[in-house]
Amino acid sequence: MSTTTLIVLGLTVAVAAFVQGSSGLGFALIVAPVAGILDPGLVPVFVLASMIPLNAYVAWRERASLDLRGAGWITAARLAATPAGLALLWLIPERSLGVFVGVATVLAAVASLAAPAFTPGRAAYVGAGAVTGLTETATGVGGPPLALVYQHRSPAELRSTVAACFLVGEVASLALLFGTGKAHPEELGWAAAVLPAIALGAWASRLVHRRVNASAMRRFVLGFALVSGVGLILGM
Repeated sequence: MSTTTLIVLGLTVAVAAFVQGSSGLGFALIVAPVAGILDPGLVPVFVLASMIPLNAYVAWRERASLDLRGAGWITAARLAATPAGLALLWLIPERSLGVFVGVATVLAAVASLAAPAFTPGRAAYVGAGAVTGLTETATGVGGPPLALVYQHRSPAELRSTVAACFLVGEVASLALLFGTGKAHPEELGWAAAVLPAIALGAWASRLVHRRVNASAMRRFVLGFALVSGVGLILGM
């Protein structure tokens, strides 16, 4: 990987860490398409590994607002669906993974934009967890289903619960990927290389997360996801 690629990745994850630390979503929607364009081999391990320290920080920072009931149902369904996400990686050739990530990103963003207001129940939690387990393990993108469930709850509840669910799921996905030979230790090196950028974005989010306009940030994230997802599909 070239120095230019590493710089682009660093800038991307810094922005993504700020966005997710502020709004509760957006890291994978921003990073996965860019990583897929730069090097399809970065998906999903780089994206998953990069999110772990960020989500650990956000979950701890916002722990007082955590929705334990929703997180429990989401995590159970997400873990159950993780093997299916792994199966997708075995079935999809690496050269086609970028297109798959782009399609998944665009569909997730459109669903997030189009969903009406609702009060989530157990079925919504389980459905969101299952879809997240499938898509995040295969592509690194899993936030939109959780954003759909929590988009009409308080920003602090969204940030804390999504971060906690992601944290458990990312560790499980990486463990399964490494255990089945679909990931290799050297791939973690690129995630380690961008840790300072993640820390910078997370620190910046701490300064504004209580004042940020969550609605405007959500529109920005989903708009970026649509543009970058289309670019990935077209092979830009």
